[in-house]
Amino acid sequence: MTTRPTAPLAAALLCTLIALAPAARGADALPEPPAAQAEDAGAPYGTLDFEWHDEGRARAVPVRLYLPDGADDAHPAPLVVFSHGIGGSRRGYSYLGRYWASRGVASLHVQHVGSDRALWAGNPFGLVARLQAAAQEQEAVNRVHDLRFALDQLLASRLAPRIDGTRVVAAGHSYGANTALLAAGARVERQGRRLDFRDPRIKAAVLISTPPFYGETEPATILAGIAVPTLHVTATEDVIRIPGYYSDADDRVALYEAIAHPRKALAVFAGGSHSIFTDRAGTGGAALNPQVKAATRLLSLAFLRRVFDGDAGALQQWPAQFAGIVARYTRDGL
Repeated sequence: MTTRPTAPLAAALLCTLIALAPAARGADALPEPPAAQAEDAGAPYGTLDFEWHDEGRARAVPVRLYLPDGADDAHPAPLVVFSHGIGGSRRGYSYLGRYWASRGVASLHVQHVGSDRALWAGNPFGLVARLQAAAQEQEAVNRVHDLRFALDQLLASRLAPRIDGTRVVAAGHSYGANTALLAAGARVERQGRRLDFRDPRIKAAVLISTPPFYGETEPATILAGIAVPTLHVTATEDVIRIPGYYSDADDRVALYEAIAHPRKALAVFAGGSHSIFTDRAGTGGAALNPQVKAATRLLSLAFLRRVFDGDAGALQQWPAQFAGIVARYTRDGL
């Protein structure tokens, strides 16, 4: 039987989808600014694209893998499984995938065909209908299954010896952060039945611009199943403006605070925008954009080092490095 998340969850996703739509349209097309590219220097890595297909769901699951050259069966790399926002693709958020791979962490970017860049194709008058279709509850479920399927495929492939299946992180931006949150253990109830999409292989989560659960009065109940460390990233102007579904950075902070797991961290940048965390170079401010990207890269890597290696040094030093652009930094149990 196919399970579906609750109506309030679907409303949250619809709001997030439409809010991000104008930014996601060019997320794959625009290059990183030169300053951001320069900071990617590190160890060599490879980029591999795969056209996987889930026969059981009759659904394509294209992926892009950023794989450190130094990863082998003796030194397998930790893995981030990344979920894009509305209208994105496996090519998006490359500034993160490239950086992680150059620092020894593999990154598998999953493309969700029901809510990917294909939304921008076709008759422009049908765009709203396509966005609404992408927000349906079944697509939210399919996205979580996409992550699980992609991880299954990778760990069963010839590349499996180069990946450490015991050190896997779910990550995502906006709609993708909702997907990662569900994979990490967020649970909803429908008609008295609890729906659980948790993948036990997920050992941590990086959640960027996560929207709230609209219509829910007790988000702590939904998030009670989160039993892994989480990193939350947002900005003071990380705002979704939809009539009836207004959401700002305070909502993302509230979600952070509602998670009971004792190991978590929150970073709030000063200024910015909801789409500053995509590959787009100008959104949120021409000067601030590359700084936020650089800070997000370093923070996420510091989080991974803390979770998997027990090294808290980089997390402790991070706020001083970016004091000029950070409005709030909270670290609990990390």
